[in-house]
Amino acid sequence: MKMIKKYAGVMLCAAVSLSLAACGPQESSSEKTSSKGSELVVWEDKEKSIGIKDAVAEFEKEHDVKVKVVEKPYAQQIEDLRMDGPAGTGPDVLTMPGDQIGTAVTEGLIKELHVEKDVQSLYTDASIQSQMVDQKLYGLPKAVETTVLFYNKDLISEDELPQTLEEWYDYSKKTADGSKFGFLALFDQIYYAQSVMGGYGGYIFGKDKDGNDDPSDLGINNEGAVKGAELIQKFYQDGLFPAGIVGEQGINVLESLFTEGKAAAIISGPWNVEAFSKAGIDYGITKLPKLENGKNMSSFIGVKSYNVSAFSKHAELAQELAVFLTNETNSKKRYEQTKEVPAVQSLASDTAIMKSEAARAVTEQSRFSEQTPNIPEMNEIWTPADSALQTIATGKADPKKALDQAAETAKGQMKAKHSGT
Repeated sequence: MKMIKKYAGVMLCAAVSLSLAACGPQESSSEKTSSKGSELVVWEDKEKSIGIKDAVAEFEKEHDVKVKVVEKPYAQQIEDLRMDGPAGTGPDVLTMPGDQIGTAVTEGLIKELHVEKDVQSLYTDASIQSQMVDQKLYGLPKAVETTVLFYNKDLISEDELPQTLEEWYDYSKKTADGSKFGFLALFDQIYYAQSVMGGYGGYIFGKDKDGNDDPSDLGINNEGAVKGAELIQKFYQDGLFPAGIVGEQGINVLESLFTEGKAAAIISGPWNVEAFSKAGIDYGITKLPKLENGKNMSSFIGVKSYNVSAFSKHAELAQELAVFLTNETNSKKRYEQTKEVPAVQSLASDTAIMKSEAARAVTEQSRFSEQTPNIPEMNEIWTPADSALQTIATGKADPKKALDQAAETAKGQMKAKHSGT
């Protein structure tokens, strides 16, 4: 789920009188004809195709079809589909972040999947829910991720780890000297800051009576969110976070400080396991710390999924492939090659997977995590919230005033862009 927020403007069908199904091509009766000799195109994440190589070969043999795998950054695939789908050069199966599902459905870019309940029950509840819109299924989850705590064992041992964020503040107060730091996080971004704000009771959207995200109930500026933002501001105001980790380049600065041995601990995700290992850092990974109220820091659950393009000429076969790639056997094989934690419930207790410290940390932190909202209105939250947090981090605004302004801006954008959708 690494920085998925930048990718999603909503492009609705121009004719309001048309149904959503009309935004994409309609199913034809020829879909049920023999698939023999067909070619499917799969858009896979960058450097992850190795994880499905054997499964694809097996599927090709069993179905007498050809599967072409193309690597693209997963969070940008929906953007490419908007152009390539109608042009006939898009994929049959693509990879998406869970928070883009609602937008893709609204735009008519992906097909509803008709998968048996026993197949759906293979996956963790949070991961399969990320693929649901209005109780309909639009994808199958292949990997889950959430933020965790990385710490440098050469700077701090497991026994010395502070157990709360407030204790990390005290630790950083003693160790930060302007060139070396204790604990660091990208708290100027809501993706990371929600871990604190959510732990104090802040939320993005409330829930309606059916348990769906309710965009009319916005919680980014409630009392808990403000309290969390006030704690966040202390880390910046007291010089415990360097100025360089605020803004677009913040992630590069944070990661560099860790790989250079200048930060004892950072909040990041499993996507950095390989990079930190290559940097030669002797690191440990654990769940996020608690807060002074006794609650664990929360985090967003990111879900990567396989979804079927609405423009696919072989949608039924594409769905079969998505089911095959995400079954228990192939999910485990994919983990062995990519180290991305699978979304299959039974694998959460698989000893071969759980011997990985990263997999254990992600699994444990997931207990305190929340699903990243997948409704289109979420697109209107990222930028106002980040802007508010940056003014909080730089001391240019009071937390409550900044978050009130972010909420007002988000509500205005939701009303302008999503009324009646």
